[in-house]
Amino acid sequence: MSQEFFYGTGKRKNAVARTRVYPGKGEIIVNGRPYEDYFPRATLQMIIRQPLNLTKTLGKFDIKINVCGGGVAGQAQAVRHGISRALLNVDPELRGLLKKAGFLTRDSRVKERKKYGLASARARFQYSKR
Repeated sequence: MSQEFFYGTGKRKNAVARTRVYPGKGEIIVNGRPYEDYFPRATLQMIIRQPLNLTKTLGKFDIKINVCGGGVAGQAQAVRHGISRALLNVDPELRGLLKKAGFLTRDSRVKERKKYGLASARARFQYSKR
């Protein structure tokens, strides 16, 4: 890989993906492993390829990703967010496509905290009148 790269950070729930996009031949490495090994489910692999398919840049870049935190689905969506932001640094003309698809928006939904006096975030303990 060449030394020049474009950087993007993606986040989803507790997952954070630090993404580097290099000019290359299209290999995607996640935490030192090919993304097919790191994300064995086909749906997660599809999520990662979405910004590349949308911008028609699937075989043009080598991508190195460090991702930590969260579960596999959150990590895959964080990777998609990071790739989208890095592609925006490569070519600002792609902003319209990526924004319309919703890949530049950080999904802010996170788990609601448990409240005291309740069984979980909203569920109450069973109430017995008599």
